[in-house]
Amino acid sequence: MRTKILLLAFTLLSSFSVLSHGNDLEQGIYELNRGEFKAAIEQFRPLVNEGYAPAQYQMALVYQHGYSLPKDGMKALELFRLAAAQNYPDAQFELALIYSEGKLVKQDLRKSFELTNKAAQKGLSSAQFNLGVMYANGTGVAQDDFKASRWYKRAANQNYALAQYNLALLYSEGKGVEKSTELSYVWNTIASWNGYPNAEKSRLMDERDLSKQKIENSIDNANKIYQKIREQQENKAKMAEKQRFY
Repeated sequence: MRTKILLLAFTLLSSFSVLSHGNDLEQGIYELNRGEFKAAIEQFRPLVNEGYAPAQYQMALVYQHGYSLPKDGMKALELFRLAAAQNYPDAQFELALIYSEGKLVKQDLRKSFELTNKAAQKGLSSAQFNLGVMYANGTGVAQDDFKASRWYKRAANQNYALAQYNLALLYSEGKGVEKSTELSYVWNTIASWNGYPNAEKSRLMDERDLSKQKIENSIDNANKIYQKIREQQENKAKMAEKQRFY
């Protein structure tokens, strides 16, 4: 019985610790976003010393961009690596970009692909989009339009406008998917609703090849898909809010 009580006490302490970390991190991000960089750093540093991956990532951004501290790419790199080693997707993706660029480290496109894939598998939409681009271009991996289309679709369903636009392009050209001007029109329409200017131009080009009835059907389809995407985003936001308090 005593052992069970001790285990429960440990669990509660752990929960309070995680909650405290989350609150301090949120406060730090709030300060960072409003330009109070020193206040943000005060929140991040203790968490970084405790090895908290989200704080390591945020502090890496501070060094990367020189927010009230001198820019230091190597310190940023070190922190990105520490957070990525804990499977923190934002850090994995940032590290992937560094390997792709090849400035702070020797360029390694295969390593960039592996890290992008890890972040994409965890649901990071920007990584999913980039993974689609890597498959489309054969960057760090064998070229594969079908896999590119699958990853664009995942990011598109998270309302990532560039992925929606690129997915439309694949439908327009019939690469990795069955050629469909109607589906190209649908995804260009959704991307244009999200403010991507090139998508509006492409949408108008698609429109020339569609009948009035097909245009109306496609707009209806776009509305249904967009509504579903927005509902999923709202549900995700509600779940995240609940996790903050429980």
